[in-house]
Amino acid sequence: MAHEVAWLFPGQGAQEVGMGRALAEAHPLARQTFEEADDLLGESLSKVMFEGPKALLDDTINTQPALYVHSVALVRVAQAEGLLPDAGWAAGHSLGEYSAFTAMGALPFDSGLRLVRERGRLMKEAGTLMPGGMAAIISLDDTVVAQLCAEASAPGEAVQVANFNCPGQVVISGASEAVARASEAARAAGARKVQLLDVSIAAHSPLMEHAQQEFARLVAEIPLQNPAVPIIANVTVQPLRTPAEMREEMVAQLTGSVRWSDSMSYLVAQGVTTFIEIGSGAVLSGLMKRIERASIRHNVATWDELLALKNA
Repeated sequence: MAHEVAWLFPGQGAQEVGMGRALAEAHPLARQTFEEADDLLGESLSKVMFEGPKALLDDTINTQPALYVHSVALVRVAQAEGLLPDAGWAAGHSLGEYSAFTAMGALPFDSGLRLVRERGRLMKEAGTLMPGGMAAIISLDDTVVAQLCAEASAPGEAVQVANFNCPGQVVISGASEAVARASEAARAAGARKVQLLDVSIAAHSPLMEHAQQEFARLVAEIPLQNPAVPIIANVTVQPLRTPAEMREEMVAQLTGSVRWSDSMSYLVAQGVTTFIEIGSGAVLSGLMKRIERASIRHNVATWDELLALKNA
């Protein structure tokens, strides 16, 4: 059964004020996890998660650890209570890869939390030094969007596909002028919708190169071990099985594209039929419906949803 199940972990965009609060109220192990995170960070991340304000939660320096802690708390509770089926595979969307590493025993919680906080800080700093933008493009072929990005790029003004989310839904990222050119070209090419995203950083684009060197140093220092199951890499769409492979992925992912659609198709080809999204929101479940309609999809973000999954 395990080889037919994959655990999925959401990334930025899935956060919402109130995330984790009901879980903490329902189970002492979750409450302990949030308290541990607050102690490690030296501030009340849980208060930002539970109460907001939204602008503070949406600041990438808080968003990334918030999503990570919430997913880890869910996994800890689920494993303690036997509420999740064993998985043969795992994957995480961008920041969600770090949740997957910890969930599968490869990255200690304390090290992972500090790392994702620094990842958020460095990405925010890169966004300040090299401001850019991102835009969602709906109902154009992936290869067409990639070509439009190549044509819209200029020396010092690059744009590329940041997220291949599902067929007909991609996000582009890069220098604001290049994003604007690619967006206009996408409209002219027949995109059903082109929406500039309300972000201040150009994630998964060359504008994140400023963050890469220091982040690579941090990644080299953290303790890692082989994950309990293979984790499908965003950048290469290959199974990550060793610390060396995970370190390479963490660094490459800052400027590389998140090839989520290909990653999910890879898992389907391996015989995975059930996908369990562990964390805030249901973004990945929605994408999975577009990628493989026949798949069985569950998303769990609360104690009640964990119990419902056990009884499903």
